[in-house]
Amino acid sequence: MQRYLFGGSFSDLPREDCDVVIVGAGLAGLYTALQLDPSFKIVILNKFGLDQSNSMYAQGGIAAAVAEDDSPDLHFDDSMAAGSNMCNQDALRVLVDEGPENIRILQDWGVPFDLDRQGRLAVGQEGAHSRKRIIHSHGDATGLHMTSRLVDLVKARPNIRVDDNWTLVDLVVDDADTVAGVITLNSLAADDFRFYRARVVVLAAGGIGQLYLHSTNARPATGDALAASIRAGAATSDLEFIQFHPTALPEPDENGRCFLISEAVRGEGAILRSIHGEAFMEKAHPQGNLAPRDVVSQAIFRQMLKDDSDFVYLDITHQPAEFLQRRFPMIYETCLQRGLDMAKDFLPVTPVQHYFMGGVDTDLHARTTLKNLFACGEVAHTGIYGANRLASNSLLECLVYGRRAAQSINGAPVCELSDLAALAAVFARTQALDSARRATTLAANLRMTAVESTAAEDRQQIRQMMTRYCGILRSKEGLQTALHGLEAIHQRRELATIHSLTELEAAQMAVTGRAIVKAALRRRHSVGAHYRMDESRPSPVQSESRRRK
Repeated sequence: MQRYLFGGSFSDLPREDCDVVIVGAGLAGLYTALQLDPSFKIVILNKFGLDQSNSMYAQGGIAAAVAEDDSPDLHFDDSMAAGSNMCNQDALRVLVDEGPENIRILQDWGVPFDLDRQGRLAVGQEGAHSRKRIIHSHGDATGLHMTSRLVDLVKARPNIRVDDNWTLVDLVVDDADTVAGVITLNSLAADDFRFYRARVVVLAAGGIGQLYLHSTNARPATGDALAASIRAGAATSDLEFIQFHPTALPEPDENGRCFLISEAVRGEGAILRSIHGEAFMEKAHPQGNLAPRDVVSQAIFRQMLKDDSDFVYLDITHQPAEFLQRRFPMIYETCLQRGLDMAKDFLPVTPVQHYFMGGVDTDLHARTTLKNLFACGEVAHTGIYGANRLASNSLLECLVYGRRAAQSINGAPVCELSDLAALAAVFARTQALDSARRATTLAANLRMTAVESTAAEDRQQIRQMMTRYCGILRSKEGLQTALHGLEAIHQRRELATIHSLTELEAAQMAVTGRAIVKAALRRRHSVGAHYRMDESRPSPVQSESRRRK
């Protein structure tokens, strides 16, 4: 595999120096920056601006054991059950134990969480939770208000700079497997590259939703950080576990993003019905409409196949309009704009790609297997999800492990910035090896040229293959078909030179998609969010805690 996508001269790259560079400006990236020592010079990079992150779109809320009848132990047990008992117990224990403290920090910082009549945090119910523990803000706009408040705080910090419209291309690594910075591309211009040299790099770049035709993810989520980490040699795990949210409106926008109908709607009593009006979840799982997401998504998908339909219905018409407008103001208004009145109409919904449970391996302090490289949020694999994410644990993970990353960085000895001449020498040597590999590939495929298809066409083909063959239901034959197609695109992209964002994304998506499909092929048995039609019995799971590297 080609190590670097950037094909120009490293020595000629414009350079920015900082102590910490954070790739990603969602909740994980912003919170990490705010927890870092204020003496550090910090740069936060984002792909399309501060308003474009998965965190901004998070509706349901954030899970934490703050209610009187709840406890971290109950939160732990619910998470383990939802994850098919495959969660890393040590990492999960950190999450549930430190969650309430991080919520208090956000309250102190002025995040406007909803309160009950007694002035306590209001909590709601979601699928697979045994208690009401979902904290929310303005009903169903939790991510927007949490992230917006942190943006305001970041802008007020003189040591933190936000650089908009810069996309990660490569992690720059020296001979000792130490990350020395990142190469980026201007998202809005061709051939405008920049090198950020840093003592520490934090990946907080989100998920991989744009690898699918239909997703709830924001436009930047093309798996750039995961692909760059794979090429740099960082360890990854559980890439096959991709969560599909059971309920989204079927029609996507121009970027393929579907509007999500929060699981909290089912927490308030909504019922899933077939197109004929029949409730079907009680037959699928003892928890019915509040079963774990993998169970609900698979049940909906089967019902759609049975009825030869593109959707099922979500029915919350038993709730009055006044309640729905107050509890779900954003969802209610969006549905009205699409001609649907939640208080009167069944809502057409379908499962769509939602969350990536695998990622770059990290330890309990958000450290990856490469020195000076940290990861938190959706790009990281902490092990807290196992085979299926418990609803609303993701925003909590951003906080707990973002803070832990910052604490680890704050407590470590300050290292020197890497020597530029030494980095240039390593880069040139690696580029020469990449060029030799490309020449070998081209010689073995004399008919192949980099212009056989455009980057935009390759990008769309990746999305089509991932949707068709690596979605809710999978098979060996389908995954092998996808792998064959992804290998061809990956090879084609390695022969091409990166000039633009579209070319970059096609190359990154090919690396990420190929890695996901390979992982799905290796896991031959069904478990959690990974369902193999050709081998549906559950995979054996050890009862003891999975050990970390």
